[in-house]
Amino acid sequence: MKTFFRFSVVYHLILFTFIACSGENASSEVEEEAVTELHAAFSAFNTDAVTIYASGSNIVIETTGLPNHKTVYWGKNSSLYMAEPDVDLTPSIMTSNNNAVTMTVDATPNLTGNTVSTALNTIGIAVSGASIFNDQEGNGALNDAASSLDWTGAHIGPGVYHYHLEPKAFTDDDSNLVGILKDGVFLYGRKCSSTGTYPTNLDASGGHTSATQYTDGEAEYHYHIINEIYSTTGSYIAFAGPYRGY
Repeated sequence: MKTFFRFSVVYHLILFTFIACSGENASSEVEEEAVTELHAAFSAFNTDAVTIYASGSNIVIETTGLPNHKTVYWGKNSSLYMAEPDVDLTPSIMTSNNNAVTMTVDATPNLTGNTVSTALNTIGIAVSGASIFNDQEGNGALNDAASSLDWTGAHIGPGVYHYHLEPKAFTDDDSNLVGILKDGVFLYGRKCSSTGTYPTNLDASGGHTSATQYTDGEAEYHYHIINEIYSTTGSYIAFAGPYRGY
């Protein structure tokens, strides 16, 4: 009887230790490392419109949505107003809209999962502070609304001011940073800063892995605006998807 009792106590101690250790391992696997330093690329964002900060393992990007460049959509009372007589204006102007957007992304994008299609509305935030949209307009193709796009491939309608095409206000056939998308991956212009030429090894999302002007020689996965004219717009879609970083 005493032998059985001793065996039972030892058995339960071993079992308890195993469960405790297993619990510790499980919790450590779930726990994600907190961000202590922002990516160098965030230094390119318009600080008058955009606030960026770390929150645990995430990055929070808050923006007024108001870009720091000229467009007809500022309205005639703004110092940033630009006359564009060929633009078929939507009814709204910048100052009469609530353009504010908050986007939370993983500091380290997960590139191991499935690709995810983009959806309507904001899919990213540009360095100017305005939103990035995909290649759709409402429930139809973008070329149905192309006449309302301003000189930098953007318009209002409905909701916030946003870019559909290559935003020529800050990237025009170059390798400049365009912004960051909802999966935490950065989007650059049509050229690669590593080579100075159009990248030829882009995946289905328009992305590849190479050093950029913000990675200090280290290779990093990122997107490019694909160097293919979109429909009748005479320009290039900013990002059609799918996302890689989910």
